[in-house]
Amino acid sequence: MEGSAIGGITLIMKRTFSLKKNQDFKWVYAKGRSHANRILVLYYLPNGKDHNYLGISVSKKVGNSVERNRVKRRIRECYRLNEDRIKTGYHMIIIARVRAKNSDYQSIQSAMIHLLKKSKLWLDEVKVR
Repeated sequence: MEGSAIGGITLIMKRTFSLKKNQDFKWVYAKGRSHANRILVLYYLPNGKDHNYLGISVSKKVGNSVERNRVKRRIRECYRLNEDRIKTGYHMIIIARVRAKNSDYQSIQSAMIHLLKKSKLWLDEVKVR
């Protein structure tokens, strides 16, 4: 059911739902923890469920809509390809900094993995479904 709406929440990946509402973003910003590097910022908060909720935020400072959407697609793909190595049960928001605009896929992926390891959300072994 990828891409289908379930109760106002869109399923975007196997075990990941997307955060859409502004109040959900504000709640994670207020109650969650964060880590940052030169390309990305990660906010996370346990949700007590067996799946993750992912929100991606790219400011207009990053560039026009084409550039912002390219950065969002790269972040989403990095997450999707590494999903089996990320702990479940969290609300996560990934914010792209201005440097993400000029970063290639590999740089974004290494920045994301760095933040996930820093926040102890990265599993050293791949989960078997």
